Amino acid sequence: MVHRFRPRVLALACSLAFAASFSAYADTPAAPASIALPRNVAAGPCIEGICEYTLPNGLRVLLFPDATTPTVTVNLAYGVGSVHENYGETGMAHLLEHLLFKGTPSHTDIPGELKKRGINANATTSFDRTNYYGSFPANEDTLAWLLGLEADRMVNSFIAKKDLDSEMTVVRNEMERNENSPGAVLAQRVRSAAYLWHNYGNTTIGARSDVEGVPIGNLQAFYRTWYRPDNATLVIAGRIDPGKTLAMVSNAFARVKKPAAALPAFHTLEPTQDGEREITVRRSGDMRVLMAAYHVPSVNHADSAALSVLFNVLSDTPSGRLHKSLVEAKLAAATGAGTDNLRDAGLATVVALVPQDGDMAKTQAELLRQVEQLADKPVSADEVTQAKQRIANAWERSLTDVNAVAMGLTSSVAAGDWRLYFLRRDEIEKVAVDDVNRVARAYFKPSNRTLGRFVPTDRIDRAEIPPAAPVASLLVGYAGKAAVAAGETFDPSPANIDARTQTFVLGDGSPGHALKVSLLPKDTRGDTVSVTVNFHFGDVESLKRVPAPAGSVAGAMLMRGSKSMSREQISQKLDALRTTGGVGGGIQGAVIDLDTRRGTLAEALVLAADLLKNPAFPEAEFEQLRMQAITGLEAARKEPNTAVSQAMAAHFDPWPADHPLHFKSLDEQLAQWKALKLEDVIAFHRTFYGTAEGEIAVVGDFDPAAVKAQLAQLFPGWASPKPYVPIDTHYTAVAPETKRMETPDKSNAVVAARFNLPLNDTDPDYPALLVANHVLGSSTLASRLGKRLRETEGLTYGVSSSLSADSSPDGKDNAGNLAIQAIAAPQNVEKLVTGLREEVAKLVRDGITASELQASVSAMLTQRQQARAEDDTVAATLARNLYLGRTMAWSAEVDAKLKSLTMDQVNAAIRKHFRPEMLSVYAAGDFAKAASTSAEAEAGGK
Repeated sequence: MVHRFRPRVLALACSLAFAASFSAYADTPAAPASIALPRNVAAGPCIEGICEYTLPNGLRVLLFPDATTPTVTVNLAYGVGSVHENYGETGMAHLLEHLLFKGTPSHTDIPGELKKRGINANATTSFDRTNYYGSFPANEDTLAWLLGLEADRMVNSFIAKKDLDSEMTVVRNEMERNENSPGAVLAQRVRSAAYLWHNYGNTTIGARSDVEGVPIGNLQAFYRTWYRPDNATLVIAGRIDPGKTLAMVSNAFARVKKPAAALPAFHTLEPTQDGEREITVRRSGDMRVLMAAYHVPSVNHADSAALSVLFNVLSDTPSGRLHKSLVEAKLAAATGAGTDNLRDAGLATVVALVPQDGDMAKTQAELLRQVEQLADKPVSADEVTQAKQRIANAWERSLTDVNAVAMGLTSSVAAGDWRLYFLRRDEIEKVAVDDVNRVARAYFKPSNRTLGRFVPTDRIDRAEIPPAAPVASLLVGYAGKAAVAAGETFDPSPANIDARTQTFVLGDGSPGHALKVSLLPKDTRGDTVSVTVNFHFGDVESLKRVPAPAGSVAGAMLMRGSKSMSREQISQKLDALRTTGGVGGGIQGAVIDLDTRRGTLAEALVLAADLLKNPAFPEAEFEQLRMQAITGLEAARKEPNTAVSQAMAAHFDPWPADHPLHFKSLDEQLAQWKALKLEDVIAFHRTFYGTAEGEIAVVGDFDPAAVKAQLAQLFPGWASPKPYVPIDTHYTAVAPETKRMETPDKSNAVVAARFNLPLNDTDPDYPALLVANHVLGSSTLASRLGKRLRETEGLTYGVSSSLSADSSPDGKDNAGNLAIQAIAAPQNVEKLVTGLREEVAKLVRDGITASELQASVSAMLTQRQQARAEDDTVAATLARNLYLGRTMAWSAEVDAKLKSLTMDQVNAAIRKHFRPEMLSVYAAGDFAKAASTSAEAEAGGK
């Protein structure tokens, strides 16, 4: 159930040998003796700060305490996924995931209870596992409640027929959402063709006929079979006391009995593929995709580490072989590659997005050549070194986030043991160039490929997939590495953030020469540092003379080459500095957005400044970017999302035709991209760019004196030739309209609604309207729109509302709006629109209740508190505060206003500002097909 103000840079989405390699490890360390274990709880191994315990009923418990993390994440992973489903029962694991939010006799409103406590909760289903997780600011009462909930719904969930019936349309809508994506549809068909017998060939969401026809008794039996303590691993990470937490776990779960029957065992193995396979999908749409999949061993097999390195060599942008041979050669707009990393043998996949005017056959030939003829051009030692560095950097970054580790362990638990998470990292470090080239020869051959083509051949050349060693043998003596050093226990309150923040101005403070800076030094886990920088330039009149989209392209080109470095060298330099992010820009500003470390911060800032000041604007990269943009626009032409967003943007556009923010249709955007010249982009940078005016925020582990000196050296001296004047935005009354647009062959329809309202975030009614929006549509599961349209009527998988309030240094801009977004089956759109109109009208007519006020304020305060615990979010907030002339005291004031709100104040604000009669509604989908199907069904019934 897929149920930061921060600028981001533009971006396009041998088994025995394996076991023997760990014989040198010492015995795995045991849990700390200082923890008093509850009765009959057994201590297991500890790896890098994570310790395992086992309850008498078989429940595995992993504790990852970190006092520097102000939040707690609880993640309960069950060893059951779509792979465990029987014939005619596909999709049951996913259906159960949905139904476990429907309640138990003791917890009748799980979404509401989660919302009331400020727990950000969700669940996911995959091939090998299902997990339920929740994150919240550290609080022992909340932790105890959530553990009680998980123990309760492990065995006491209703799994009732009425809930299955109401949820059926929601799950069906989720299916239809996936069916709208050409890439997702193609991936499903390729996977299905690649497997003959193994359930990895079935999608997790299941066959529509199975989902619609599954008897409730089958679902209840599936639940009783797999939802049990000895098939679950409970991960708790963050600011916890291990002893107290173990006691809470024991108190909640010890009463859950382990069933007498053993867990079912599975024995199906996929036979060796004996020839090329091909699948072709013909559907409406303009996106052309090529995909090839190859069978590869389990993630637990010795070859898996080398395969991960190989696919990083292939897939990286811009260093990867696929990008160089296909994107740079203009055969593809984008490429990608990845491996399944599953408990049983899975798939490794390569993909290419072909431009509308591209040569499909030529692109296919080159894609397959790059994968299946690696013997002709073996992977080099340098490529392997760089790939391993990129992978190691990603792993290192993940280990600085305790909550992310808690979630990341899920896949390793599904593969057989949580310690595989660390073992896999260590095995990748050992991969040599010979290993990479060996696995390339072993598995990437035509007879093991699923592209869809079958060709009779006299020469049999098959890829035998070897079995993996038992997981237990892989972990004998495994101890892992030293745990990542923790930082200080930081109080993320607005007052403490203000008290710890140093604020000053670089430059003389005059217009165009005022660079405002906030520095918040703190000791962080892994010595991490977050940097947010916004530079400003240009005004409306000067921008009117700029060919669109020169400003946005100039920003996008900054990372594609400087006067001293190529795009690939820039990427490699960031990897070497263990830094993510980069630089970018738009029509009125440039940004630097970095997540780095104390030891590399200085070099990262020097690199960012150089990229801003000295771009090379290579013509090949410009043409590549233009081709990607044009391909993307063409691909979006027939999508419901595009139709809705274009229609709504056109209707609500307040700008004259010559204004730089004036709405552009898809055809106009395409024409502008096709007419754009590299000289226009270079001229924009020369005419507008500068770094003397803006805001800089640095949060994390750094020397403030050294950073202040470096910032003063790097940025204030370069002033923009076109001084910055912000574009004023004001409320515009827009007459309501209703528009329905046909998008043929799209199973999922998209609905959007909006009305404008005059609102600035300094308005006295702003906090009250935040609460109103929270009640109306903050959550698909626990809001008025969600409860009616999804939970009660089952019309949508996702519906939400959003409140937009203007902000400006002078507080005068007031272009606000309320918007609603939803998806639905085309035949359900009319009912959905009626429902959302009625809920908005009801909110204005009747207002909110006292209980809704209390729950919303509690949840919003919790969310705001949790946001302040993230350094990158704090950096973005500090930068925004500098621009608006605020401090964190402003956030504290909003918190205080939320706490003091009364029901009457909120309802008065709703009646004053919300105008249901002004709501414009847009819907796009295959309504003609839906009407035809309905008519046929009616005729058949007669």
